[in-house]
Amino acid sequence: MTENSSHQEAHDPTQERVVVAYTAGTAAEAMVIRGLLESAGISSPGSGSNDPFPLRESPEGTHGVEVYVLQPRAEEARQLIEEYQKDNQSSAAEADDSDEA
Repeated sequence: MTENSSHQEAHDPTQERVVVAYTAGTAAEAMVIRGLLESAGISSPGSGSNDPFPLRESPEGTHGVEVYVLQPRAEEARQLIEEYQKDNQSSAAEADDSDEA
């Protein structure tokens, strides 16, 4: 194997490690986060469901739904998710304040 071919293999996206970027509380939250990542150009491997009739979530809650990304984009994905959550928290707080007024 030449040095050139090993260098190309290292940058092959199919060889990159998949890591958990976020663990959502529900499947719906995971879908929103995946959509957020996809809109930013960050793919979420293994996020598509092939089940045409998915089961409803139990009302007691879930064990968490993991959102995966390729390792080189993991930090960027986590920052994007964190910013999104901060924006949602401040929007919710503003809505609560206006409801009380």
